[in-house]
Amino acid sequence: MPRTSTAQPTDEHILSLMRDVRSMERGLKLLMDKYQEPLYRHLRAMVHSHDDANDLLQNCFIKAYQCIGQFEGKSKLYTWLYRIAANEAITFLRGQKRRAADSMDDNANASICQALKADEPLDAANIEALLQSAMQTLPDKQKQVFVLRYYDEMPYEEMSKVLGTSVGALKASYHHAVKKIENFLER
Repeated sequence: MPRTSTAQPTDEHILSLMRDVRSMERGLKLLMDKYQEPLYRHLRAMVHSHDDANDLLQNCFIKAYQCIGQFEGKSKLYTWLYRIAANEAITFLRGQKRRAADSMDDNANASICQALKADEPLDAANIEALLQSAMQTLPDKQKQVFVLRYYDEMPYEEMSKVLGTSVGALKASYHHAVKKIENFLER
């Protein structure tokens, strides 16, 4: 009786399947099975909406499928996928900001923040809502660094590969993001 393995396929195996026309779909399915959850968590932390995170995740896998031939293997596969996800999230957030600037004024933003500061007891959901509100005040790059470090617990060296930024700059960005969040929460 053959045994089924529960071990994750290696990136090399996934890549070899995806680069062969006959097994490309199987390779994509393995890629999605292996990386769907961590990429979704990253995107969800960036955009906060389940539906938006799912849409962006789908875009990431479509781009990976279309561009797998361009992956040179100079970085790890998940680093390449995180870079795709990061670019998708930033593009989405910039588009949201442009649309928001056209349809909302500062009073609407202030009322959202004020509603979150209501004198309710702080439970985990309220704390998370406050943190998400604080994160919305960060520039996109700081927000991305904060999410990768705080939520994904990604080492600075790996972040450097994903974002194409020096470790020192990432540490500074994270420090500034944390300070801005602390200041927001103190208000």
